[in-house]
Amino acid sequence: MSDFQTILSDIKKKNYKSVYFLMGEEPYFIDQISHHLEHDILDETEREFNLAVLYGQDLNLQAIISEAKGFPMMGERKVVLIKEAQNIKGLIEKEEIDEDGESTKKEKEKKHPLVAYLEHPQPSTILVFCCKYKTVDKRTSFAKALAKHAVLFHSEKVRDYKIQEWITHYMKAKNFNIGPKALMMLAEYLGTDLSKIVNEVDKLMISLKAGSEITPEIIQNNIGISKEYNSFELNEALGKRDILKANRIINYFGANEKEHPMVVTLSALYNYFQKLLLIHFLPEKTKDAAAKAIGVHPFIAGDYINAAKNYPLGKLKMIFSFLHEYDLKSKGVDNGSAGHGELMKELTFKILH
Repeated sequence: MSDFQTILSDIKKKNYKSVYFLMGEEPYFIDQISHHLEHDILDETEREFNLAVLYGQDLNLQAIISEAKGFPMMGERKVVLIKEAQNIKGLIEKEEIDEDGESTKKEKEKKHPLVAYLEHPQPSTILVFCCKYKTVDKRTSFAKALAKHAVLFHSEKVRDYKIQEWITHYMKAKNFNIGPKALMMLAEYLGTDLSKIVNEVDKLMISLKAGSEITPEIIQNNIGISKEYNSFELNEALGKRDILKANRIINYFGANEKEHPMVVTLSALYNYFQKLLLIHFLPEKTKDAAAKAIGVHPFIAGDYINAAKNYPLGKLKMIFSFLHEYDLKSKGVDNGSAGHGELMKELTFKILH
């Protein structure tokens, strides 16, 4: 299984493979690799003749093989890019696997149509499959053939606790820095959608000089996240049991429900209290240990340690019960006629008291 940076590095070095099979739950990495394969191998003139962009719902495997076996026109290479490959019938077939992880005899006799092409690909063709949200079973003969003869890439979602680290690395690669508070604001507001994160971060960078630091003020002015009224500030207020500030933020959220939907706030609260729960089980409750465990900057890890002291395990158990209860109420279960703003006020009161 190939990794993202290695694949991009090989493309940059013009070390191309005959077949790329890009699969998995995170579309961002698949889009990045396919973009480079589409635009970096052929120049603009060559793309007119030797780039075929096809869509899975319109294809069958034999048509793909036929296209891949064609020769380039007035050039050395041909690129066949299959988008939405997850919609190709028969591409991801289920095989009967025995207890040893091997295909059964009957299935072995039925060879996947692409295996023969993988074993003897057209040297002048670069065939790319973009298979989003689905994966092949690694135990199948097709997956084993891909691993042996092609670039097989599994695009996995970045975990919640890794998002801040990912944003930091992305910005450093672009020669920008970001402070701990600004980083938390971005992570809490944008969630784990990498395409959305990159889009917003790139917009920030357009108006800034390389080497600049992204501050809360810059985020507020360019993305529209209030530096006073956001999920990060709400979590911080709850962590400190600052009743006045927490209620002020919740009242603001209630008056601006479109910008602060309840489902997003509940998700941020769940992630926050989950971090406090993790801290309770740390053998050593130091800033470095907490930062590593919950995926935050060491500079603010102390705030989480202090917040954990304000919420013992028994109280956290109750809070998770409240979050589940109000998630259901937000969807109309045992709710009556309370609006989302009113529900959030009730939830905040129960968390703090």
